Amino acid sequence: MSFLKLFKKPGLIAAHRGARSLAPENTLKALQMSLGRCDFMEIDVQLSSDNVAVIMHDETLKRTTDVKSFEEFKKRSPYKVCDFTFKELKKLDYGEGEPLLTLEKALAFVQENAVYINVELKDVSGNFEDAFFVSLVLEQIQKHKVEAYVLLSSFRHEYLRLVKQKMPNMPTAALVEDVHPENLLEYLKDLKVEMYNLNDELVDADTVQNLRNAGYFVGVYTVNSKKRKNELFAMGVNAIYTDKLYLESGKL
Repeated sequence: MSFLKLFKKPGLIAAHRGARSLAPENTLKALQMSLGRCDFMEIDVQLSSDNVAVIMHDETLKRTTDVKSFEEFKKRSPYKVCDFTFKELKKLDYGEGEPLLTLEKALAFVQENAVYINVELKDVSGNFEDAFFVSLVLEQIQKHKVEAYVLLSSFRHEYLRLVKQKMPNMPTAALVEDVHPENLLEYLKDLKVEMYNLNDELVDADTVQNLRNAGYFVGVYTVNSKKRKNELFAMGVNAIYTDKLYLESGKL
């Protein structure tokens, strides 16, 4: 089954940055703990200074690592991910002793377990060429033969255009926060995306219905309430991204 066939199913649950209520976010353990507890997983990818694709959400290392405890890194504030080499990043603790997760390892996990994953392309345009970043990610997806299991999303929509140029059949999702693009349906058609992912504060029933009628899948982030989850699914939302996966119940 392809990712787009998965989205034919109603009421999908996505593990936001993996099962981050059960393990440190964006780590291999967070992905492992997501197995059987969601319909697909979501991770974030960016680049080290020497062009290794690493799984990390924040632009800096302060929140999710112990970088400030290293004497050798004391003068490296604000500790931007893109300022550290892969070798340096591997020295850090990513929570509870978890090591750095690379895109390579994440896709190997996808291949081994035949699970679906949404890879968000973080905006690294200030430090790396768009085409270089997109090509690097696509090469790894092809290397692991997981094209059918991956959805690529980004707030930087230029990346999504490049994805479609290089791999027209790769599913893509436009990420937005707080404001819709003008002429939304025309905009999405021009982007050639299959999905529109918006924050919970922006969503409304009319917009969801218009998107669904136009053939787009709709995802909403970040939803940590069962009541809100049910409201969104009643609107016609296809998937919600949640931080709250529980051991005892399996799903939010």
